[in-house]
Amino acid sequence: MQSLRLAPLDWLLAPAPTKARVAWLRGVTYAHRGLHGDAVVENSPGAFARAIAAGLGIECDVQLSSDGMAMVFHDRALDRLTSARGPVADRTAADLKQIALGLSGETIPALADLLHQIAGRAPLLIELKSFGDGAAPPLCSAVAEALAGYQGDHAVMSFDPRVSRWFARHSRETVRGLVVTESGGRGWRSKIGRQRALWQARPDFLAYDVSDLRSAFANAQRRRGLPLLTWTVRSAFQVERALRRADGYIVEAEGVATAAAKP
Repeated sequence: MQSLRLAPLDWLLAPAPTKARVAWLRGVTYAHRGLHGDAVVENSPGAFARAIAAGLGIECDVQLSSDGMAMVFHDRALDRLTSARGPVADRTAADLKQIALGLSGETIPALADLLHQIAGRAPLLIELKSFGDGAAPPLCSAVAEALAGYQGDHAVMSFDPRVSRWFARHSRETVRGLVVTESGGRGWRSKIGRQRALWQARPDFLAYDVSDLRSAFANAQRRRGLPLLTWTVRSAFQVERALRRADGYIVEAEGVATAAAKP
């Protein structure tokens, strides 16, 4: 009932995209941080190469270097995946490109390097990691600069609604999404927060936590014409749920093989 009352505001404040604009998002299996595992590190050139070879789309993460470059790395700090320590944001792009990813011999790529590697051979989802600080506009600008002239299918997305809103204002040709989880937030305050985030973001699609695909909010937006992608699909059970309730699937681990086996 609440979603019906808010539907007119959704159409006014966060209009649905045209079908042609978002058609490529649907029916795609995206490798979460590339097709990693077996000593192939997440968000590495090797992981992206494996995803392309497997015929998968690619999901990656980007954040800002100290000198304003969009770099492909998930964690705020370098500690988990490298022998270096401290925040990514404290290092220049040149420094980051010299830091080895695990024992792979590969180093942290810039977004521009990833785009050159893919060269339109796989659809790409780029998650911007703003960490809720003031870096969102500079990061958006750096990503838009890297994407200038890129012809392959691609979209940006973030938990931070300011990211999608920035692209709505400054790079309208870029398909943009809002990443959502309802984990720990199913009360009325959280419901209002999700609605406000939608209106602020004005997204073309939602990327939703696979655990929350029964969400009335998510399903209402899907019915309005926003593609509903889901993350992170890691098991056969989650693949079955995703196939019933979502339009595209961000997968890893067992979810990769299970999703690939589906018609």
